[in-house]
Amino acid sequence: MIKLLIAFLSSFVLSLILMPLIIKFFKKRSASQTILGYVENHKDKNGTTTMGGVVFILTTLLLSFIFIKYDNVWFMCLLVSIFYGILGFMDDYIKVKHKQNLGLRPYQKIIGQAGIAIIFSLFIHFSYQAGKIFFPFSLSTFDITYFIIPIVIIVMIASTNSVNLLDGLDGLAGSVSLIYLILFTVITSIIGINLYNQGETGAIIDNIANINMLSMLFIGSILGFLMFNTSKASIFMGDVGSLCLGGYIGASSCILGLELILPILGICFVISALSVILQVAVFKLKRKRIFKMAPFHHHLQLSGLSEPKIVAIYSSITLCVGVICIIFYLL
Repeated sequence: MIKLLIAFLSSFVLSLILMPLIIKFFKKRSASQTILGYVENHKDKNGTTTMGGVVFILTTLLLSFIFIKYDNVWFMCLLVSIFYGILGFMDDYIKVKHKQNLGLRPYQKIIGQAGIAIIFSLFIHFSYQAGKIFFPFSLSTFDITYFIIPIVIIVMIASTNSVNLLDGLDGLAGSVSLIYLILFTVITSIIGINLYNQGETGAIIDNIANINMLSMLFIGSILGFLMFNTSKASIFMGDVGSLCLGGYIGASSCILGLELILPILGICFVISALSVILQVAVFKLKRKRIFKMAPFHHHLQLSGLSEPKIVAIYSSITLCVGVICIIFYLL
């Protein structure tokens, strides 16, 4: 426990030290966000420095080998999140270079996301747990054998895109991801303790401990980033940040066989993704819009809610759902 807390504090402090340097670095290179005119309230954000999410990669990469003994399982989890971050960086770089809001084309981004997900799914399939997935709120598992491959691919693409879609307001994606990872760490700790009490001493216990440590490093780096990202933001995380976080959230769940808890605990990610899917589907079928704008947080903003209020709502929902999940795990 003490080591986890020290890891968190170290990551937070390092993130606080790196963030001003990152802002200065990208400002000097005119790496600013070009805002589309679809939200009137966002006009004053045009020109805000972006790609601040590189702090997640730098902080976790620098500290992981200090706090975690090397193991291919947690390292693969970190590596996947870094590669998603690199994909996001490429998207951000194109936007910055051409001074517009269109980076990688959708098919290019999907191909990149799917490619990383396929490699990761094969690693999961041939690893210690093969196709085992935990039932939600239970220590029981079921084996889906090689069907784990498409499941992991779907989870990874869904998680990265969902976090990416949620990154539309100052502090929103960062705050929700922060709370999600804190709650996820509590839940995995409960699972680990219960498994240990039942006599489990295998790789799953070590993997839970290592993933918890990695999560604490991400939590510290996100908290440090939020000091500069809450309204009014000095810097945006960019796709490098949102895809990195989405990659880690998906990868950590898949590594531990907790794919089924992700959409419950990450209810706000689901809301964001579903609102876009519904908006597009209904518009194509009936030429009508069910929301003023999608994702749903933009609908709330156009309905008169302020950015801090929306962030508070999404954070509260994530926290309350997470607490309910923890209660079920403790029963």
